[in-house]
Amino acid sequence: MRRKYGVVDTTFSRVDMGSIAVRTILREDPEAEVVRYTVPGIKDLPVAAKRLLDEGCDGAITLGWVGKTTLDKYSYLATSIGLITVQILTGKHVIDVTVHEDEAETEEGLKEIAVDRATKHAVNLVKLVRDGRNALTPLAGKGIRQGYSHAGPIEG
Repeated sequence: MRRKYGVVDTTFSRVDMGSIAVRTILREDPEAEVVRYTVPGIKDLPVAAKRLLDEGCDGAITLGWVGKTTLDKYSYLATSIGLITVQILTGKHVIDVTVHEDEAETEEGLKEIAVDRATKHAVNLVKLVRDGRNALTPLAGKGIRQGYSHAGPIEG
């Protein structure tokens, strides 16, 4: 069975995380079909993800970029609620990948976070769609992070 993945990104992002996600998905699942949908900003992500899922995608990844202001953070909160709603309505995974401008002090630091997060979450999406609900279970409690070094488990 050929799987179909949706990739939704924004023009506001400062790193082309959509291309990173597409390459990663095709590396992990070479027979897959990937449909990309680019929107202006994060508040447009939920409807684009919903459209792709309604058009037959088995799961989606959204890639957004959030500015530093309080208004930007409220916009992200609204987006997050929208993406959760899309998951509930469709019964399909939407992996929310977001980089916040205040996560790093340098542009290079932001780029590293964006590349790492987009890559790792694209792999997570493939595992969930291709391998099913227990695909990530062996990693539970391991302190695995996306965008930063792994925190590691607390033993004992």
